[in-house]
Amino acid sequence: MSEDHTRTRENPGPPDPETLEFLKAVLAATRAGDAAALEPLLERGLPPNLRNEKGDTLLMIAVYQGQLDVAVLLLNHGADPEIRNDRGQSPLEAAAYQGYEHLVEVLLAHGAHVESRAPDGRTALMMAAMFGREAIVERLLAHGADPTVRDASGRSVADAARLMGAVKLAARMEDLARRTIAGPTDGSSL
Repeated sequence: MSEDHTRTRENPGPPDPETLEFLKAVLAATRAGDAAALEPLLERGLPPNLRNEKGDTLLMIAVYQGQLDVAVLLLNHGADPEIRNDRGQSPLEAAAYQGYEHLVEVLLAHGAHVESRAPDGRTALMMAAMFGREAIVERLLAHGADPTVRDASGRSVADAARLMGAVKLAARMEDLARRTIAGPTDGSSL
């Protein structure tokens, strides 16, 4: 019995060489931060949530590369900041991991959920704390990130910071979590 290789909407088959070259050019422009090359393509209908073979959207690729202008362009054309790649990572977690404070702010401003969790239960706050990214931790907290959250294995934000040697940040997160759980006792805010 032979296989039917007929292209259908459900089974489009492999792309033709011209389409592959176009996709490679789009991915290269995204990585390089070439917003000028991408903008007319997006205006003509290039899907802003286009993914590569790893499930990374154009937005995720831009975030990993620290390409603020491309990220803003994609978000302004409807890119979804909550789409996760095949490893379960979101653009916000990637920005926190990479240390791109400016991208964290842009993603939050465009609807990224500060408490969104990876499959292992980690949040962007945990990623930022793990790598000692204090400015990003502060930004996420200012947007309502929960310092008491725990991942799927029970690790806290403080544990994540301690894991990679961010001892001062771990102590601060532990204190903040303790105060958050206890609530204000003297009428003052956190």
